[in-house]
Amino acid sequence: MKKSPAHPRHAVDISEEDGVRYLHFGSDWVQGAMRIARPWSLELAYTREMMAGLLLREPARWPRNALLVGLGAGSLAKFIYRNLPDCRITAVEINPQVEFVARQYFKLPDDPKRLDIHIGCGAEYMLAGGRSFDYILVDGFDAKARAGALDTEPFYQACRARLSERGLLGVNLLGFERGFQASVGRLKSAFDGRLAVFPSTDSGNTIAFACAGETVDVSLDEIRQRAAQLKSETRLDLGSTIGRLQLAHPMPESRLRI
Repeated sequence: MKKSPAHPRHAVDISEEDGVRYLHFGSDWVQGAMRIARPWSLELAYTREMMAGLLLREPARWPRNALLVGLGAGSLAKFIYRNLPDCRITAVEINPQVEFVARQYFKLPDDPKRLDIHIGCGAEYMLAGGRSFDYILVDGFDAKARAGALDTEPFYQACRARLSERGLLGVNLLGFERGFQASVGRLKSAFDGRLAVFPSTDSGNTIAFACAGETVDVSLDEIRQRAAQLKSETRLDLGSTIGRLQLAHPMPESRLRI
């Protein structure tokens, strides 16, 4: 495992309240959370929304592999590990302390055959090129909730180059007054406008999905059927996500096309 010598020096803190354990990077800003009684569930609304890509592709044998840029409390990695047993996961995390905390306090599995943790800069990892992925999820922020190099057009272009033919990119853009429209513009430019932006959740997180290969062309009925199956199999409820998507994204003939 290659480790970057210049990892962040901010504190990695843990707090607990009402049965939920939280991860912080030296501030009150929540970087991850786990309900102690349900460690495999997605506690934060935006993490649930980042799994909405599962509604946009035929679920049979998709995704076969996933790349997570930013590990945090390991919520997305754990959900995929638990519920998508045929999917191999690579997570890139710049701070080795975060991996240690995720394993010790947030029940991140130790299974290198299915979950490979790479310590290093997510932007450098992406720009270096290499194998492609079906599902790339970008959720990397510093202690002041800044994405830095992970919110640039060259980075998004590199993400595009690393997607498989049926690949999807999901990005947490935060939202509200943090310039998310500029981020959307960079994504649109990198992906030739092939983008679906989900309205902000209550926490202010805006999730965008982009693709470059095979077109996403799915009916609203198919989305609802996949959501019902996903809820039955994993307890993940994306009903409100579908409702917000309908309000925000044009769906001619009740079909989502990107």
